[in-house]
Amino acid sequence: MNLFPFLTAATAPTRLNPLDLFLEADIVVQAVMAGLILASIWVWMIIISFGLRLSGVKKRCANFETEFWKADDFDALLKDRVKLNIPSARVAAAGMGEWRRSLKVNGGKSDREGIRQRLASAMESQVAQEADTLADRLNFLATVGSVAPFVGLFGTVWGIMNSFFQIGAQENSSLAVVAPGISEALFATAIGLFAAIPAVIAYNRFSHGVNSLEARIQRFADRFHASLSRELERS
Repeated sequence: MNLFPFLTAATAPTRLNPLDLFLEADIVVQAVMAGLILASIWVWMIIISFGLRLSGVKKRCANFETEFWKADDFDALLKDRVKLNIPSARVAAAGMGEWRRSLKVNGGKSDREGIRQRLASAMESQVAQEADTLADRLNFLATVGSVAPFVGLFGTVWGIMNSFFQIGAQENSSLAVVAPGISEALFATAIGLFAAIPAVIAYNRFSHGVNSLEARIQRFADRFHASLSRELERS
């Protein structure tokens, strides 16, 4: 008989404690949890840094394009801007470089259609390179978003297997025996989802942002290509 029931009620846990679940888990489950926690921290670092980077690149591209179409000397503007992290400036520099190389061949008058094609190819290639460079770190978000739930599930399966082992070892199938192990195991899945959900959301959002920026740079390249084509017709 429990003579002091109020003491039992006072010491009984009233809510889940994530730290206790981690510390009391099997070593394999702990390793899974630790890996998922590190992945989650890295995901949030990428989310914050990439968000700031993408916003800055968009702003610099917008400012450069505004200055570019108002400039009287494209070469002078590009000389000052191409060293900065401005994708539009590098695309324009690629176009100007191909323009100069093409004009050295018979004064640029022998194959105007060929020059147009080379200009378009040079700038399109640079646009694709800029998009690939910008989206490079998004691969980690995609990997975590797709793999983390399965890693957490592995930890859960291992924890449940360990709980069944305890049932056999203690020859006791009561809920008090298996509940702690199952709770620790399910916590691994929860951490996996905690890492995966922000990664998937951020990946989709940033992929849309990169695609939008790529489309904007491509429109700038098309407009510049048209400007160079008109200049070619006058030559």
